Amino acid sequence: MVTEQKQSKVLHIILWVVQVILALAFGMAGFMKLTTPIPDLAAQMVWPGDIPAALVRFIGASELAAALGLILPALTRIKPILTAYAGWGLVIVMLLAALFHASRGEYSGIAFNLVFMALAFFVGWGRSKKAPITAK
Repeated sequence: MVTEQKQSKVLHIILWVVQVILALAFGMAGFMKLTTPIPDLAAQMVWPGDIPAALVRFIGASELAAALGLILPALTRIKPILTAYAGWGLVIVMLLAALFHASRGEYSGIAFNLVFMALAFFVGWGRSKKAPITAK
């Protein structure tokens, strides 16, 4: 029989793995949206050429901030609840991205948004309810 303490440790490890995966994915995506010229982004993804450049940069900054928020507060144990908030924030970002792509008829990319939204929800739920990290 698995004890509650072992279950909690396993959940804690799984949450860390998901946090790192999300941080890497959103960190790279955010950095790319912040630094790559808009015409180059539009050649790769199409949609950045259809919306204001400032919005593309804002999305990139939001993704990069979320990536940092998934790791740094939990790692330093300074305001670790911010890690859960970063997860919840990414849920909103992915929901908006899915709605945006649906409005454009780009249904093939929505599965990606939903998978990452589910992972972000898991982090938000896990770090706020089931396996929170205690502050220093």
